[in-house]
Amino acid sequence: MRKIISFFVVLCNITWGIAQLTCASAIDITPGTYTAPLITGTPPTTVCNLANLGQAAIWYKYTATENKSVTVSSVMAGQNVDTRLMVYAGSCGALACITANDDFPGSGFASQVTFGAIAGNTYYVVFDNRWTSLGFNFTVAEAPPIISRLSFLPQTVSVAGTYNNCIVDMNGDYLDDIVSVVNNTQMVISYQQPGGGFNNVTYTIPSTTILPTWSIAAGDYDNNGFNDLMYGSGTGIAFVKANAGGTGYTSDRKPQSFLTQRTNFIDINKDGKLDAFVCDDNAPNRFYMNDGTNMNHNQGGMGDFPSGGNYGSIWVDYDNDGDMDLYIAKCSGGGSGPGGNIDELLRNNGDGTFTNVAAAANMANPTQTWSAAWGDFNNDGWMDAVVGINATTNGLSKVMKNNGDGTFKDVSVGSGYDVVNNLSREYVAYDFDNDGFLDVLGAGNTIMFGDGTFKFSPNLNTYSLSADKRPIGDLNNDGFLDIQNGSTVLMNVGNSNKWLKVTLQGTQSNRNGIGARVEIYGAWGKQIRDVQSGVGFGNMNTLNAHFGIGQATAITKVIVKWPSGLVDTIYNVTPNTTLHVVEGSYLGAKDIQATQELFTVYPNPSDDIVNFKTKNDFIPTDAKVYEMSGRMVLQTKVERNSISVKQLNSGIYMLVLVDKNGKTYSQKLTKK
Repeated sequence: MRKIISFFVVLCNITWGIAQLTCASAIDITPGTYTAPLITGTPPTTVCNLANLGQAAIWYKYTATENKSVTVSSVMAGQNVDTRLMVYAGSCGALACITANDDFPGSGFASQVTFGAIAGNTYYVVFDNRWTSLGFNFTVAEAPPIISRLSFLPQTVSVAGTYNNCIVDMNGDYLDDIVSVVNNTQMVISYQQPGGGFNNVTYTIPSTTILPTWSIAAGDYDNNGFNDLMYGSGTGIAFVKANAGGTGYTSDRKPQSFLTQRTNFIDINKDGKLDAFVCDDNAPNRFYMNDGTNMNHNQGGMGDFPSGGNYGSIWVDYDNDGDMDLYIAKCSGGGSGPGGNIDELLRNNGDGTFTNVAAAANMANPTQTWSAAWGDFNNDGWMDAVVGINATTNGLSKVMKNNGDGTFKDVSVGSGYDVVNNLSREYVAYDFDNDGFLDVLGAGNTIMFGDGTFKFSPNLNTYSLSADKRPIGDLNNDGFLDIQNGSTVLMNVGNSNKWLKVTLQGTQSNRNGIGARVEIYGAWGKQIRDVQSGVGFGNMNTLNAHFGIGQATAITKVIVKWPSGLVDTIYNVTPNTTLHVVEGSYLGAKDIQATQELFTVYPNPSDDIVNFKTKNDFIPTDAKVYEMSGRMVLQTKVERNSISVKQLNSGIYMLVLVDKNGKTYSQKLTKK
C-alpha cells in the first residue's frame, strides 16, 4: 500500500508538471503549500518589471473568490533555492504585469510578492528559470483585502510616437496638455480644450539629432509665456524652444556628448531666468546657465563623483531657507564603481555654490534608486522623502522624515514600505485622492496612500502602466490628478474630497514660478508644495501646484513665496477652484507694517481723491491698494501726496505706501 501511494503521488506530480508548462495549462492554486517541479515550460513574453527573461517557466493561476491581499512566497526555512517570481492579470493572450520579485530582502535568493486580488479576477503566477531550473516549495497565503480608495477610468487618447511622457501646459492657458515627440523633426501637442477633450497640432522643428530617450523637462526659459522643452538622450541634450506666439519651435542641440539621466529646469542663480540641470551617468553633473540669449555649458560643483552614477535629480527646499537644494538619487550602474550608489543631498549655500551634506543629514542612502518622491508627508511644513528602489541589492525603499534641523530620521519600519519589494524607476508624490495627505506613485503599478503619519497602504486596484512612461496632470480640469500611459489616460474618477489648484505667473521670478514655495492654510493646518520641473526619473509632470483638502470647507490663506523673495498672500480662497497668482499682485506680509503715525489719510472714506499728510520726512513715491483678500487692485505713483481711487468699487481696502528706500507702510482705506 505504501508503494502504491508513493507511485500515485509521483504520478500526480508528473501530471501536474506537464499540465503547467504554458499559460493555457496553468495549475489552479489556493492558500497552502506547493511543490514546484523542474522549470521546463514556456516563459512569458514580457518580463514584468525585471531584467531579462528566463528560457523556461512554470505557470499557476489564482482566481479570487472575494477581494483579498495575496502573498506568494518561496521564502521557507531550510530551503535555499534562487527563484524569480512574476504575477500577471488579464488573459493568456494579453497579460498585464501586476508585480514581480527577485531576491526578497533577508531571504537570500528566494522571492516573495504581495498583491491585491479582486473578486472574480484570475492572476497568473509564474516562476522562471533565470537563475535555476530546480524544483522547490512555495506558499500561497490570503489576508483581508487592502481597501480600494480610488479608481481610474481608462480613456483612449490620440497620441503619436514613442516619447509621449510629458504633461504640461504648452499654450499659456494653464490647462495641462500632452506632448508627444514623434521623431527628430516632429512633435505633436494634444491641447486640452476648456470644454473637455484634446485638439492635436503637429509641429515640424529643425532636426534636434536626438530624442528624449532618457528624460524630458519643460519650462519657459525665455519668459515669453510659452513653455520650452529639454530632451535628454544617450548622447547629450537639446533645447526645443517655442517662438513668441507659441506657433512654432526651433532647436538648439548642444555639442557636449554624454549619457544623460534626469533633466530639470531651475533658476540656479535666481536671476529670473531658468537654467538647466542635467544628470551625467558617467561623470560629474552638467548644468547650462541662461544669460538671456544662450544656455551656456558648465560642469562640476553639483554632484562631482568622478564616474557619475547620477540618475534622478530633484530640486527641493529641504531646509526652508528660501532657495532650492538638490537631491540626487544614485545607482551603481553606468560604471560608477564603489560609492557611486550613495545618494547625495546638495545644500544650496545661497552664493552659487553647493555642499554635499548627505552624510550629516542621514540621507547618504546606498539603496539602488533611480528617483525619490519628495513632499511634506506629515504636513509639518518640512519636506520629507520616500527613496524608492529599482533593485533590492542594498535593501528596500526608505521613508525619511525631515527633522527640521537639517537632518532626517529613517521611519521606514512600519511605514508599509518595509514590506513592499516591488521595483520602479519612477517615484513621485501627489495627493491623488485629495484627502490632504501626499501619496506615492511608484512600484507595483499602484498608489501607496499616505495618512499623514508616514504610514502608506497600497490601493486595492492595480493599473496597467508602463514601467517608466507615466506622466501626471489634470487632463480634464476637474481637480483630480490623472495618469497618462501612452495612448491611454487613466482618468481619476475622483470622490467628494475638495481641492485647490494654484497656477503661477512670475514677473521678477521666472515666468513659471519654478522654485516657488506654495503654502495653504485651513482646518488641516498647513500644506506645502515646491514648484518643480522634472520629478521622478524621466517624465515631465504638471507645473500647476495641486492640493487636496479632504472635507474642509474653507481655505483661510494661501501664501506664495517666489524665488525673487516676493511674497503674495491671498485670504479666504474658495475650495474646488483654480487660483491664478501673478507675482507681486497680492499683499505680502512684509507690506503690512505699522504706520508709526508717519501718515494720515483724508478724506477717509473717500469717493475719488485720497490725500496723505506725512510726518518725520516720510515722502511716499508709490501706492498700492489691495482688496482684503490680498489681491492688488491698484498700483500708481503718488503725485503731490495724493492718488485717485475713483475706479475702485465701494468697500474696505488696504493702502500701502512705498518710500524712495522701498520701505512700506500701510493703513486701511474705505471707498464710498
